[in-house]
Amino acid sequence: MAKRILVPVDGSPQSAAALRFATEEWPGADFVLLNVINPANSGGRRSVLPTAAEDWYDRARDDARETFAELAAETGIDPDTIITVGRIAPSIVDAAADADHVVMGSHGRTGVSRVVLGSVAEAVVRHSPVPVTIVR
Repeated sequence: MAKRILVPVDGSPQSAAALRFATEEWPGADFVLLNVINPANSGGRRSVLPTAAEDWYDRARDDARETFAELAAETGIDPDTIITVGRIAPSIVDAAADADHVVMGSHGRTGVSRVVLGSVAEAVVRHSPVPVTIVR
């Protein structure tokens, strides 16, 4: 029985569905919500102001905290939360080392977009040290 469930969340309907599934499937588990802030998603904006990167990070961190609060309220859980910076799949795999199970949503890309963009879910499944459940 999984006691500590890691659920990566990104504010998408898929990640919310994954958390709902996890809380229904493992009602007595401890939940850890993970948000990975990927610098590649900053839009590559360059600014002469030294605080532009800090402002972007602060907004991303605040968005993650808001997402955590909304999901906790929706599911009635009191999760641990982690905000980290880095590439998404490796960051999830690293966090999985402290969990018994990973439950994550999939954006369901297929064909060329999957080949070009890669699949975070697939990379996590291949490299996770614990079982992974993908929710669509």
